[in-house]
Amino acid sequence: MDADAVVVGAGLAGLVATAELADRGKRVVLVDQEGEQSLGGQAFWSFGGLFLVDSPEQRRMGIRDSLELATQDWMGSAQFDRDEDFWPRKWAEAYLHFAAGEKRSWLHEQGHRLFPVVGWAERGDGRADGHGNSVPRFHITWGTGPGIVEPFERRVRAAVASGLVTLAFRHRVDDLVLTGGAVTGVRGRVLATDPVDRGRPSSREEVGDFEISAQAVVVTSGGIGGDHELVRRAWPERLGTPPARMVAGVPAHVDGRMLGIAQQAGGNVINPDRMWHYTEGLRNWDPVWDNHGIRILPGPSSLWLDARGRRFPAPYFPGFDTLGTLGHIMRTGYDYSWFVLTQKIIEKEFALSGSEQNPDLTGKDVRQVLERARGGAPAPVDAFMRKGEDFVVARSLEELVRGMNALTGDALIDLESLRRTIVARDNEVDNDFTKDAQLTAVRGARNYRGDRLIRVASPHRLLDPKAGPLVAVRLNILTRKTLGGLETDLAGRVLRPGGEPLPGVYAAGEVAGFGGGGMHGYNSLEGTFLGGCLFSGRTAGQSVAAAL
Repeated sequence: MDADAVVVGAGLAGLVATAELADRGKRVVLVDQEGEQSLGGQAFWSFGGLFLVDSPEQRRMGIRDSLELATQDWMGSAQFDRDEDFWPRKWAEAYLHFAAGEKRSWLHEQGHRLFPVVGWAERGDGRADGHGNSVPRFHITWGTGPGIVEPFERRVRAAVASGLVTLAFRHRVDDLVLTGGAVTGVRGRVLATDPVDRGRPSSREEVGDFEISAQAVVVTSGGIGGDHELVRRAWPERLGTPPARMVAGVPAHVDGRMLGIAQQAGGNVINPDRMWHYTEGLRNWDPVWDNHGIRILPGPSSLWLDARGRRFPAPYFPGFDTLGTLGHIMRTGYDYSWFVLTQKIIEKEFALSGSEQNPDLTGKDVRQVLERARGGAPAPVDAFMRKGEDFVVARSLEELVRGMNALTGDALIDLESLRRTIVARDNEVDNDFTKDAQLTAVRGARNYRGDRLIRVASPHRLLDPKAGPLVAVRLNILTRKTLGGLETDLAGRVLRPGGEPLPGVYAAGEVAGFGGGGMHGYNSLEGTFLGGCLFSGRTAGQSVAAAL
């Protein structure tokens, strides 16, 4: 054997699995089709949000959380309803105990730290037992995505120095090697060295072959979000018509190849129609990869309109129900929508997802973070307002509508119809009580200290000149995560279609639906993708080490 284990994919799940194996004295070859500059995969680009339950940060913010409440929220969101949900449900239960238990202390021991204000993502569909977080649970990593990657990269590089781990970049796996019905290694092609920057398309020139034998293979290669045709083919009818135009939340090398390769070797892929894409995508004015999209992390106050300027019904408010809103958009006949808001709202409520869009948090710069409390939009948001193609800024509603129609070329927004919609909403602002469900939600959010301080603007009239100028933002569909994947048991072993393990192969991270072939079910509560990579990578690494 060339190694005790081969790990395929050097993203977060792969780094965690490799670190756990090396800590137990196992020899590991970590292979990835990209170069060393891409170590850490998509986690590097992330905002670094983590789902935790009953954390010290929550308690300090006055949030009363519990495993029981988190389980109610998770199961109400997952809506498990299939025979193949047996292992996904088991993984969800195990992950919830991890998030309410040792997850925080395990990370803390490795030097990981959290921003003190807990965010409230996916606020829900309005039902106590339905989709969404009943309380804030979105814990932001101090250092964002790179701060998540760093402890595991450090552990892996230490194992490289000690001779336990070999890093094999630009090695593209094309086959799992089968010997007597068991997976005994990988084979593929060596790609030409390419110094291209992280995230940018790299050369596919082949310069050689390779084959590595091992007692176990751990597949941690990610999902399909970089291949929009694969996304469209897997698109479920419940989310409407697949969008003709999307922006890419992940680079092109997130291509889903290993799903098919593992399936060809005998592994079972389940829930391929479950996916997680965002509705608030912006086309990046300074792209890292082709068709690069950035997601707005919105507060709840913006008026959300379809392509024709019709206001979305409850519960489709900003930050409440991602897939419910996605389905609503795709049933309108258009693949974009609009936020209409004010300068006052954008200053308080707009953040952008991604490590590169949050240089203060990523760089752990306290002074820069404190500057967010001052007037004006955050610098990355202001740059999009000035340079991004999806923004319209105007001093009057007439000017705003002209700009919206000019931007799309469709002339779908009627000035007087939009004015009536906004005036009706504005007439509800003057009282603390209202029949407008969105304003009720905004006032409810401001009862949470974290939202009132840094996340939710005080209610005001959109047409109040003092709150202006007016802003309209065209929102694109942004590809992101695969929620289904390789079916695995609680040891991370890949299963055959009949339910028995495929000997020698394990899976973790997005390629395994973050555990079991889809531990999220139909919906995410956010902060659970990085967490799923951490938990499933840790589980697979420990299981392989124990089995060898």
